[in-house]
Amino acid sequence: MANQNKNVKYGDGFADITLSRDFDLGGTKIKVMRMREPTVKDQRTAFKSSEDMGEREAAMFQNLCEIAPTDLDRLPMKDYARLQAAYEGFFD
Repeated sequence: MANQNKNVKYGDGFADITLSRDFDLGGTKIKVMRMREPTVKDQRTAFKSSEDMGEREAAMFQNLCEIAPTDLDRLPMKDYARLQAAYEGFFD
């Protein structure tokens, strides 16, 4: 991937996103969140979930990172922006 974001490292079919600080995910503190590469089916599912673009994006990120909606809602906006950058990098 051509993405130059220092907080995102791409592997074969995934991106590891370094968070700004430790995040409690189901009782486990994590510093890196993994996002798998999106598929056409992921996009179709997200578009069916809502007419609101923000809700579609959130549904996509929850699915790709395999996290609950409540966990995504607690994520600081700084780290949400990192998820957005990682997602966009899959299309470079």
